[in-house]
Amino acid sequence: MLSDQSLPIVEATLPLVGERMPGIAKNFYGRLFAAHPELLDGLFSRSNQKNGSQQQALAGSVAGFAAHLVKNPDTYPEVMLSRIAHKHASLGIAPEQYDVVYKYLFEAIADELSDVITSEIADAWSEVYWLMAHALIKIEKGLYAAQANDRPWSPWAVVDKQPAGTAAMTFTLEPADDTPVTIAQPGQFVSVRVQLSDGIRQVRQYTLSAETSSHRRVFTTKLDDNGEVSPVLHSTIAVGDTIEVSNPYGDVTLADGETPLVLATAGIGCTPAASILRSLVEQRSDREVLVLHAERNMEQWALKDQMNADIEALAGAELKLWLENPTGGAHPGFMSLKGLDLPEGASVYLCGPLPFMKNIRAEALAAGVPAERIHYEVFGPDLWIGSAN
Repeated sequence: MLSDQSLPIVEATLPLVGERMPGIAKNFYGRLFAAHPELLDGLFSRSNQKNGSQQQALAGSVAGFAAHLVKNPDTYPEVMLSRIAHKHASLGIAPEQYDVVYKYLFEAIADELSDVITSEIADAWSEVYWLMAHALIKIEKGLYAAQANDRPWSPWAVVDKQPAGTAAMTFTLEPADDTPVTIAQPGQFVSVRVQLSDGIRQVRQYTLSAETSSHRRVFTTKLDDNGEVSPVLHSTIAVGDTIEVSNPYGDVTLADGETPLVLATAGIGCTPAASILRSLVEQRSDREVLVLHAERNMEQWALKDQMNADIEALAGAELKLWLENPTGGAHPGFMSLKGLDLPEGASVYLCGPLPFMKNIRAEALAAGVPAERIHYEVFGPDLWIGSAN
């Protein structure tokens, strides 16, 4: 709960802080990595720092949290906090690291707001930070406690590696030691940490793309020629090699029940939908499932065979396909919900590029789907986090 003393100060300064938050975030990361360069080895993404997306995500989350407190001082933005906490837990973030962040973040705030900062403003925004930090620490503590082990990373052996479409690869992993394994939920992701040629370890999150009910891990990743991790996975990591993998996390998961589902995906965003479909097949589910997928062409659809087989195995499942270069009975161009008969009472799951998800979410809302029944997954820093919920 934001105090009565801080509320009017945060409300009055929110427009200015929000405007300057991107600069604050850039200043913060510069200070943080100057003091702790080791954090770029196995924790922070160098690519996301270079392209600015991590700075944008930080700015959006802090500003979004503060804006929520101003409008609703007695509650927290639970969806946003859950999303951040799952990502943090997949990286093994510890409570004491919030003290480090606080030090350099508030040095950056004092620097970027030097023309207006007062002790009262600093104290009010310090309260905002610690309300957010303590809420995240509490959620992350629960996520860690729910795991079958207390290790943020464990070794997994690559037992299979298969091309998926024209630009993706599916990896099948099995435990490489006796660390107890947490059974994942359909739609969850794992963090994968690999060592690059310069000796630095880098981490990426990948949604599990097949069965989640066993001790195996299956994920599918698209090759990014300009990336740092996917080229290593595609070209260097071989069957028999061992990589570091986190426990499974992610709150965009298949909910129990018999309500209809709409799975709307584009490109490599099909991975969580594929996991959900496989789970439904394993359960012999008769739920109504409308699968919507958009792709550039049929050859690039990474999990085409798996998804089509699972849709065929589900009596209540139907596929509608959009292709930029259409073949067969596919719709031409980009996906749209307009004119579609969405199942009544359906929960909608979205995954794909951010512009795609924004458009489909807007169309789902216009079609009468309540916001609380629209779920989305973002790969990489969540640049939508302060506005979608």
